Amino acid sequence: MFDKVLVANRGEIAVRILRTLREMGVAGVAVHSDVDSRALHVLSADEAVLLGEADPASSYLNVERIVQAALDTGAQAIHPGYGFLSENADFAARVEEAGLTFIGPPADVIARLGDKLTARRLLADAGVAVVPGMEVAARDLADLARAADAVGYPVLIKASSGGGGKGMRVVSSPEELTDAATAASSEASGAFGDGTIYLERYLDRPRHVEVQVLADSHGNLVHLFERECSIQRRHQKIIEETPSPALTPELRAAMGEAALVVARAAGYVNAGTVEFLLSPDGEFFFLEVNTRIQVEHPITEVTLGLDLVRHQVEIAAGGVLGLRQEELVPRGHAIECRIYAEDPAAGFLPSPGKVILCRPASGPGVRFDSGIYSGVDIPVSYDPILGKLIVWAEDRPAAMARMIRALRANVVLGVHTATELMLDILASAPFAEGETHTRFVEDHFGAWAPSEEGDLAAAVGYVSADLLGLGSEPAALGDEGGGWPSPWQTLGRWTLGS
Repeated sequence: MFDKVLVANRGEIAVRILRTLREMGVAGVAVHSDVDSRALHVLSADEAVLLGEADPASSYLNVERIVQAALDTGAQAIHPGYGFLSENADFAARVEEAGLTFIGPPADVIARLGDKLTARRLLADAGVAVVPGMEVAARDLADLARAADAVGYPVLIKASSGGGGKGMRVVSSPEELTDAATAASSEASGAFGDGTIYLERYLDRPRHVEVQVLADSHGNLVHLFERECSIQRRHQKIIEETPSPALTPELRAAMGEAALVVARAAGYVNAGTVEFLLSPDGEFFFLEVNTRIQVEHPITEVTLGLDLVRHQVEIAAGGVLGLRQEELVPRGHAIECRIYAEDPAAGFLPSPGKVILCRPASGPGVRFDSGIYSGVDIPVSYDPILGKLIVWAEDRPAAMARMIRALRANVVLGVHTATELMLDILASAPFAEGETHTRFVEDHFGAWAPSEEGDLAAAVGYVSADLLGLGSEPAALGDEGGGWPSPWQTLGRWTLGS
């Protein structure tokens, strides 16, 4: 086992990985930009190394500085998390070249599967159905236009490298193609350091269902069942659940076996996710493979009682995967809501600033994976995810009720979030009936806007809940009189809308 691991990421996923490393008795090294010097992942690590300025190219995308930081601190391995360099085959190869271990699949596997075009060709050859589209990257706009005409509008432009909805655009007509392609390529370049794009047919209202896989270097391979990620806004997942309300036992088995076919065909090692689009008639198509840990991995963990990051580290250290497919039985239902710093009243634009108060929801079956704390500054330079609220319960109705309670109790003040939207989605009849698809938000909440009194009601409720949960803490907050402090004492010079 490794003595020390460097985490080449930031935010909630870096904190998540560092916690598992500590439980394993492995020292964790954080890296950070200048604006992240007081970030939670830095404070959570045994050591921290400054990479450079806020610009990702100078910090979290700077391969040589990250590798050198690992060498300088004596780390033996690098965990990339998700986003940034996690699906960059050149980075994995450079890590291995430096004599370090990359906690993820080998560089050649990332190259085959991390590049979505290569993956499409590989899986089509293995007999897995793929969405009709381009088989090679677009060389120019004329190339894209010809492919769009051949596939038929509407089409979906996608980044060849990376995922998370970055570099993705729906194009309904030839007139929209140029602007969409330019924007998609620029966004992909900024997120992954690679602006390569391609397109495929846009499927109307499918479900987005993915299957988690784990494989070691000794030939052991299992799938960990599915996650439904159909609730999306602008191609970014916001609510995920497992099991999918759409899958029969037969369909679940078929999709699980297809995921294993994908992993075997690629020679996969470590944790990965095979994503599918599921049509209303039950036909499913291979979408892509995310060659990394997923944002939504916690809902798989809580239904199976596993720590996927621990398995990643153990597999990378040469360990044998001790899981057998026939012994894996999910229990209950889990839901995850992503908490972003974004302003629903301003078109969901990022909402950077200081987190005045962070008081996570708690209780049975509630987990909050986050990278924030009261007083931390949220920079504008990176993905605005603050954390993930995860709940588990015995069945789907109970999990929905628990998530609604947890969202109402989860305190994040000082920056805007879309908590109100997620509450409305969870309380809607279509969601309760399991009628989810990738255009669910547009169809049912296209005209949604935050309520005028929402901020005030939330602030009053959150502050009241916070005070009631303080127990014996008032004196520690500076209330010399010994009574309950007012919101103005606990929040300082905070005002609504600041």
